[in-house]
Amino acid sequence: MSERVTARADVAIIGAGIVGLATALRLLERKPELSIVILEKESTVASHQTGHNSGVLHAGLYYQPGSLKARLCREGKADLEDYCLAHGVPIEHPGKLVIALDESELGRFAELKERAVANAVPGLEEVGPERIRELEPHAVGIKALWSPGTGIVDFLAVAHAFAHDVVERGAVIETRRAVESIERRGDELVLGTSRGDLVARRVIACAGLQADRVAAMSSGADEGDEERPRIVPFRGDYYTLKPEAEHLVRGLIYPVPDPQFPFLGVHFTKRIDGSVLAGPNAVLATSREGYGRLDVSLRDLADTITYPGFRKLARRFWRMGAAEMWRDWYKRASVADLRRFVPALSSDHLVFGPSGIRAQALGADGSMVDDFLLGGSDRVLHVLNAPSPAATSSLAIGRVLAGEAIDRFGQ
Repeated sequence: MSERVTARADVAIIGAGIVGLATALRLLERKPELSIVILEKESTVASHQTGHNSGVLHAGLYYQPGSLKARLCREGKADLEDYCLAHGVPIEHPGKLVIALDESELGRFAELKERAVANAVPGLEEVGPERIRELEPHAVGIKALWSPGTGIVDFLAVAHAFAHDVVERGAVIETRRAVESIERRGDELVLGTSRGDLVARRVIACAGLQADRVAAMSSGADEGDEERPRIVPFRGDYYTLKPEAEHLVRGLIYPVPDPQFPFLGVHFTKRIDGSVLAGPNAVLATSREGYGRLDVSLRDLADTITYPGFRKLARRFWRMGAAEMWRDWYKRASVADLRRFVPALSSDHLVFGPSGIRAQALGADGSMVDDFLLGGSDRVLHVLNAPSPAATSSLAIGRVLAGEAIDRFGQ
């Protein structure tokens, strides 16, 4: 990507993850005359959440009907499928089974099906044990929801396609250029960066794991500033099935989610390269951008544990948190959970796999922000919360942001 220091732009986008790149693309589709600079502190695009994504193209089963997540997942999936087809990015649709293991889960199963139907998930089918075995011969359960349209894709490849597209359309991507301050100067904004100032008419921040910190930078420049949620990072560690065990999983096998808990639980995910992930756990990350169990950032950890919202969350879910940490460090515990869905699985079938970190916005009252959350003013627009299915929804989120930007910024 370009190493050139750009002094001025119509719009500066902070963050070259999949949402920032999709937003630039949607802006340029509507306003090709705009000069856009995308500022990325890492050496390449999509280095964090996008590049560590499990690769599931979600069909929209889980999300509250009428929410931004529900609408933008459905729209974004269709947009992304069309984009991948047009740009030669491989995509497959192995389908997803959401399995109820016993009768205690049937109430939650019925609620999930109601949501999925309300969200118009295409091809949805309720199946019993025989059909489960047809779809996933090694899986067990008493009932399942079958979503044949759930897909898989390499979101890093998608992000690189977006990046190539926006550069072809005239945007500039400045890597190794971290934003350190945002100040208002008349009707313009001055972004202090690690490689000099950039003056922009308007700013869109798609900063992912640093979203709250970037939002705080703009508090003096953003007339719409208000109390915002804090990003609390959660790390998920996966196992990978050895090649000789990949036949145990054909597509995606998921549990019925428990609405009392904030995460889905362990599952199996076929990837576009043919490998199969098993997991993840969900533990507090001691570094926002450190993917190893021993990676620690004192600043990140202090920001988390001193935040009242996190302490309230921890008091509510400490038992679950302890169980997740145990499973993270003790392989036999993870294998036991995974074998509930695929009994033929053994510890010898699994090796340590990749890790990812989820940027989860958390309110001061300890509540997790469930929906996508945008904020800002006529000068600065922030993406304050964009967890899964943000990658699936990226082009739809980008369209919303571009529309908001054009309306607010008066472009």
